[in-house]
Amino acid sequence: MIQITGLSARVAGRLLIDSASVTLPAGTKAGLVGRNGAGKSTLFRIITGELAAEAGSVSLPKNARIGQVAQEAPGTEEPLIEIVLKADKERAALLSEAETATDPHRIADIQTRLADISAHSAEARAASILAGLGFDHEAQQRPASSFSGGWRMRVALAAVLFSEPDLLLLDEPTNYLDLEGTLWLEDYIRRYPHTVIIISHDRDLLNTAVNAIVHLDQKKLTFYRGSYDQFERQKAEADELQMKAKAKNEAARKHLQSFIDRFRAKATKARQAQSRIKALERMGTVAAVIEDHVQGFSFPDPEKQVASPIVAIQGGAVGYEPGKPILKRLNLRIDADDRIALLGSNGNGKSTFAKFISGRLRAEAGEARIAPGLKTGFFAQHQLDDLIPTQSAVEHVRRRMPDAPEAKVRSRVAQMGLSTEKMDTPAKDLSGGEKARLLMGLAAFDQPNLLILDEPTNHLDIDSRNALITALNDYSGAVILISHDRHLIEATADRLWLVRDGTVTSYDGDLEDYRSVIVGGPKAKDDKPRTNGSDEALSKADQRKANADRRASLAPLRKKINEIESLTGKLEKLIQALDAELADPALYEKAPAKAAQRAKERSDAAAKLAEAEERWLELSAEYEDAMAS
Repeated sequence: MIQITGLSARVAGRLLIDSASVTLPAGTKAGLVGRNGAGKSTLFRIITGELAAEAGSVSLPKNARIGQVAQEAPGTEEPLIEIVLKADKERAALLSEAETATDPHRIADIQTRLADISAHSAEARAASILAGLGFDHEAQQRPASSFSGGWRMRVALAAVLFSEPDLLLLDEPTNYLDLEGTLWLEDYIRRYPHTVIIISHDRDLLNTAVNAIVHLDQKKLTFYRGSYDQFERQKAEADELQMKAKAKNEAARKHLQSFIDRFRAKATKARQAQSRIKALERMGTVAAVIEDHVQGFSFPDPEKQVASPIVAIQGGAVGYEPGKPILKRLNLRIDADDRIALLGSNGNGKSTFAKFISGRLRAEAGEARIAPGLKTGFFAQHQLDDLIPTQSAVEHVRRRMPDAPEAKVRSRVAQMGLSTEKMDTPAKDLSGGEKARLLMGLAAFDQPNLLILDEPTNHLDIDSRNALITALNDYSGAVILISHDRHLIEATADRLWLVRDGTVTSYDGDLEDYRSVIVGGPKAKDDKPRTNGSDEALSKADQRKANADRRASLAPLRKKINEIESLTGKLEKLIQALDAELADPALYEKAPAKAAQRAKERSDAAAKLAEAEERWLELSAEYEDAMAS
């Protein structure tokens, strides 16, 4: 059992956790959730003893072993399998001692202990973990120094999983995994025999792998049993009850205060008034439910529609060196309203394909026809390093709009989801999520017909990911998505393409079929989707096509809604300007006719605004009903 009692923590003078308490039963698989910057990683540092708490305590079972992924990925010349095996320090120490021990009793003790910890199967377990994280047998024998930083972090993760600590702490473990590694990790954590706490914004991971949620909010910790979806429902219900309690409390306080105000000065009622003053003090207040505002995303619709297919490839091949294609036998087409997610392990060519479609790589063979006038927007995590560290978001956007007035530049930055106080912050001082928002905004700046997003969610919290889903579903252009976030794929993609064996092909199953293949379920021997003796795969493909057709049919409705939103914004600004003018007393003295004219203009604008808002409500309800049906 883990018991946190009255814990307070401060970092750089800022109080992040204040008198928080929570208890986790042994064996709990808990997701630690909360907004970015709330203090989740700080809590991990206190649990491990790296950071001292300002007050309170963390109680762990005696001799409990704590494990977390190393800050620095291994980069030695040792083979991966040896790095992972050495993570079990007790086994390594016993094996080393066994080579030099001479006392028969000690030798017997060593061999007994090695048997107790299943040392004989350690290499097989280590190999299985590495394989699950994407390393085949050949890769497991290679030195860590031959891998990139992201792959080394997988080795660090494999090492801590192999050591099997009593308390496993994982901080955003899927950020350096692909979808395949994420699906494997979900299954592994679900079956892990000890306590796990995971900081993650991956909704599917929190629904599949954990049985409890610890919410860090308003500097407090709250324990919820169940998955993330269950937590959301429980919290919504609790918030609703609290809002009702607050309304009831305020009504009662208002009633008492009214009596006090009316009768406290009357001698005949003074005693009753004093009694009610005391009752009012005892009653106290109910705290309001504080809702943090999440900045949305906005991807402008294409300036000019392009006829389908926007991309058509016949016998295509692409690579980085002449004569050595990474992908070949490409026979694909992309239509103007396609929503495609790319499946396949890292290293199979997903990013290569994305660069090819975006025009960053040329075809080595075959024919690749691009529709005239096609604009492509491309976002990838590695582009975070392309931002100019000393320049703010406003300066980055101004380079794209050199002749635009300052107000228009800042308005464009606001559409990217950056708050006013962050607009002038140098890029180097922005958080990962803020940098991602800026880059996505720059990628979509020229109103592309095709938007390619390569792992867009790595630095986004759950609410921001939901905002991204909404923006992608509102966007009328085509989308190609590479992501380890299954929820994002399921909520936005209509077609699945599998990148494997040096080519790209359509995958007719769904993500549950694909998950069964990855985690070695009943379909592990066969990559074909289940059919239940019928043409179910075809029906799924038909359903995806129907979804695309529905989105296309709703595009005019969405356009009308956007137009009304633009009109209401203009009317609100006009009314504000007229109110400011009408608030000047001098206007009525110096120009009464003008004042009357402005009052009429204000009345007309208010009527138009009311009409526009009513129409917006009607069309929005129609759109939501159509999307839900």
